Order: sequence, then C-alpha cells, then structure tokens
Amino acid sequence: MSVLGIIPARYASSRFPGKPLALLYGKPMIQHTYERAHQATCLTHLLVATDDARIAEAVTGFGGEVAMTSPDHASGTDRAAEVVRKRSDEIIVNIQGDEPLITPEAIEAVVQPLLEDPALPMATLAHRIDQAAHLMNRHMGKVVMDRQGNALYFTRAPIPYPPEDSPDFSLFGETEYFNTVGLYGYRRDFLLTFADLEPTPLEQAEGLEQLRALEHGYTIRVVETDYEPLGVDVPDDLNLAEKRLRGGDLIP
Repeated sequence: MSVLGIIPARYASSRFPGKPLALLYGKPMIQHTYERAHQATCLTHLLVATDDARIAEAVTGFGGEVAMTSPDHASGTDRAAEVVRKRSDEIIVNIQGDEPLITPEAIEAVVQPLLEDPALPMATLAHRIDQAAHLMNRHMGKVVMDRQGNALYFTRAPIPYPPEDSPDFSLFGETEYFNTVGLYGYRRDFLLTFADLEPTPLEQAEGLEQLRALEHGYTIRVVETDYEPLGVDVPDDLNLAEKRLRGGDLIP
C-alpha cells in the first residue's frame, strides 16, 4: 500500500517568520524534520509542500523532494490536500514541519491502524500527561478516548476534570490524561473530503481542526505513543529543541 508523507511548510508564520529555515545545530529545522521522517520504513514517498521558493530551495539543497502549492491555504491540511489531488497514494501522513524531533516510530504508529482497518478514515497519536503544568497549558491540546481507542473529544482544557481532592492538579490518581501529538494519518479519499468540509462550531471554539471530523461523525483512532512532542512555535522553542537533542543524544 502506498503511503505518502507530506510536510507542509510556510514562511509567513505570525509568531516566527521563516521558521522552517531557522537553524538548529547548523541545519534548517525543516531538514531535521525531513531526515527523521525519512527513516520511517512505512513511507513510500516523502515530500515538503510549500508555497515559498526559499523553503523549496533549502529542501532541494539537502536532497529532499518538494511540491509547490498555492499561497492561499488556511492550514497545512489544505496544503496537503492540494498535493494529494494530483497523486494516487492510498494513505497520507501529515507531518508538522515544526516538529524537528519527530521519530520514525511515531510515524509508523500513526500509519499502522490505517493498514489494519480499511474502514478507518483517520488516525492520530496521544502522549500521556504526567505534569500538572502540561495539563493546564492551553497550548497543548488534550484528548479523551473511548474503550476502543477512538477519540471522543479534543480540547485545550484539562479533561477529564481532576477530582475535587486535587484542586491544584498535582495529584493525578487513577485518571489518565493525554495531550495530542500533531501527527495525522488519513485515508486518501477522506483527506480530500475533510478538506472540503466547512469549519465547524466546536473546531472554531477550540481552535482544533480535528474536531471538524468528529462533528461530522467520522472516527479518529488515537494511538498512545512514547514520543513527547516539542513543536517549535516561537524562537525560544529552538533552545528547548537543542536541549532535547543534546540530552537524548539525538544530534544527527
């Protein structure tokens, strides 16, 4: 089965312009993401989808593949869908360009449910929360699942709400908490359908695109992963990424 990895990348980030080209240990951040994703054995093809010539030049410079897309897309999902309309790959993995520490194991984990269940339209990953600060951080999306591992809801709020005897959120007890990992696997036809759907009320309220699928009644399988996401949203996040690379002996 053909599995295409797409890394959407844009230059004009409001909080960090030029983010994909920011240097991390002497390499553009997009190169770290690409090289790590390229190690995933499940991927048949891998490319960067961008509308910016500077990003395209950097990617081709380190030997990566590029697909040029429209500058009018509102999200990376829309950018990925434009690429997919011109291809016939059966499974698509949307890999965030600002995740320079992504692991091949995480990519393989999000693809596996789609290989096993031909009726499944979409899959994503979740990482177990073990710090109160992360539970309360609105920039970290949360997810709750049913007993089959399908998403019930995505939110920026702490969910499920901690028990009354731990008002400071310091005691987790028997309750499990998960934050979302920005990695999504789609069946090709569903990605094209999803991109054509209008944004939904819960999606707009929470600022979480995956709620659009749930509001329209589609199933999202959630797989627990040991990969702890570290998205680079602002320049200071590069320092955190460097520390993680150094501490985990992950420097290429």
